[in-house]
This record gives sequence, structure tokens and C-alpha cells, in this order.
Amino acid sequence: MTLSKKKESDELHNKIYELEALNKDLKYELDSCKWQMEEISKQDEEIRTLHQNTRKLKHDMRNHLMVLASYINSGDMENAREYISEILDKLNAVRSYVETANPLLNHILNDKLEICSKDGIDVKVSVGKAAFDKMKGIDFSTVFANAIDNAIECERFEANKEIVIDVYENKGYDVITVKNRIASSVLEVNPDMRSTKEDDEKHGFGVKQIKETVELYEGMTDFYEEDGYFIVNIFIPK
Repeated sequence: MTLSKKKESDELHNKIYELEALNKDLKYELDSCKWQMEEISKQDEEIRTLHQNTRKLKHDMRNHLMVLASYINSGDMENAREYISEILDKLNAVRSYVETANPLLNHILNDKLEICSKDGIDVKVSVGKAAFDKMKGIDFSTVFANAIDNAIECERFEANKEIVIDVYENKGYDVITVKNRIASSVLEVNPDMRSTKEDDEKHGFGVKQIKETVELYEGMTDFYEEDGYFIVNIFIPK
């Protein structure tokens, strides 16, 4: 092969390599967009269901008040108190919907709040201005959902179940902080933060995914314990 032919062949191979890499990136972008649209569609359905339940509750409340008034007017305070207790139980079963400017964050948060409600975990949520504009939707979901899932898994073994979720902006970073209450040190008995699930193949998989995904964006992760909480801090450069 002549020198010119070899050069031409090398250039052709380089071009093929570049096109394959571009095709891979475009496919990833397409899959990410499709996945995000599916998540937004699920969120829309959740909102519609919530609004329907709220309208039904308002309609039923009129009837509940009429029954309650009837008990009170007849002096039947025992049944009145019991009926009030039943109404409060129904109201407590209707969860509130967290709504922010980030549709994907909304879906993840509300999905996890539903799980926490069923597991009896008290959750406090604060969402600030953080936009996570540089993150692909699928990567944001990997980081945010896994951070909350790890906290939920830990809280299932706690007597006083509480999770605190903060999303905010600080000094050039979009930040996620997830705290879950602990009765004793997790890191002392599980320094590698391996999962307690029975499936050995998934041990520590959530933590590993968080770290690897954050590194893609040159971000930072911090896992530590303070004031009776296990804390995960995630920093993504803006």
C-alpha cells in the first residue's frame, strides 16, 4: 500500500469512528428524550388522578358535614366524635402533590412520597432554584431517585422514620441533600454502604450509580453522619 493510500485509509477509518461515536451519542440523546417524555406523561396522569380525588373529597365533605351536624343536633356526641375520626383518617390518606418548575423532579418526588406514605415514613421536602440544566434527564433520575431509595431502604429498619430532602443552589452548584434519621451509626457497621437487600448482585448498586453518574458531570458526592442523621450531599456544577 502506498503512503497516500494508507493516509486515505486512515482518514476513512477515523471518519467512520467519528460517525459511530456521533451515532452512539445521538441514540443516547433520543433514548433519554423518550424516557423523559414517558416520565412526564406519568406525572400528568398522577396530577389528573389527584385532582379527581380532590374534587370527590370536596363533594363528599358536604355530605359528611350534614351527617355530623345531624349527630350534634341530636346530642349523639359519641357517634359525632367517631365520625370526625373517620373523616380525619380519610383526609390524612389524601397525600399532597409537590409541584416545582422541574417536571421530572416532580414525578420522582411524588413517586417516592407515595412509597414513604405507605411505609409510614415522615418526609420533609424543600425545593429551591436548582435547575440541573446540564444533566440529562435519565442521569438526573439515576442520581435523585437512588439517593431517596437508599434513604427509604434504611428507614424501613428505624423506629422513628424520617427523611429530609433539600434541593437548592449554592456557590455555583446545584445541590441535592437527602437525610434519613438513624438510631445508630450506619457507616461503622457498613462503611462501604452495601445494600441490605437479599439480592447480593445489587449490593451497593445505588451508591455506585450515584457516584459514577455524578463523576460524569465533574460533580462531587459526600456521605457522612451528623446529629442522628445519615446524610448524602450531591453537588453538580452549574
